[in-house]
Amino acid sequence: MRGRISHVIGFDDAPFARTHRGDVGVVGAVYAGTRLEGILSGKVRRDGRNATDTIVKLVSHSRFQHHLQAILLQGVAFAGFNVIDVRALSARLGVAVIVVCRKAPNLAAIRQALLRRVPGGVRKWALIEQLGPMEPAAGVYVQRMGISLDRAVDLIRRFAVNSALPEPLRTAHIVAGGMVMGESRHRA
Repeated sequence: MRGRISHVIGFDDAPFARTHRGDVGVVGAVYAGTRLEGILSGKVRRDGRNATDTIVKLVSHSRFQHHLQAILLQGVAFAGFNVIDVRALSARLGVAVIVVCRKAPNLAAIRQALLRRVPGGVRKWALIEQLGPMEPAAGVYVQRMGISLDRAVDLIRRFAVNSALPEPLRTAHIVAGGMVMGESRHRA
């Protein structure tokens, strides 16, 4: 990929109660530079295995697909432990994918939860493990596919306008919260 990345979609899942079973909302905020261009929304199964397919479908059936250069994910799992296959997502859409977290997750605790309590946990842990450890990048932590660390840092710095989180993720978080709760809450 040559040139500066300017067309990005940031995805985050909507809040849900711990006791909730079933589908959870997912929101994608589409940006061209620092301008919000659109919103994508769908649903994924709580602790399921359809997050990758859902994101592929949302992007590939949208008018934004042809300009898209990168996808930002707020964590590697949505709706609890619906783990995204980052390698497959990048390959199927032909774009870079960056998983972003404010702080490095406790991978030992995640592994233990997946292997002891989550159906399909071995497969889900393997998806997380294949990404390798999270790397510090511009005030956040990342895992990445299809992009160098230097380019990922540049992208995060350019899109982190109002907080350490890139604006596409911040917007997806705010919109997802507002859709479910009636107003956005918590830090974005």
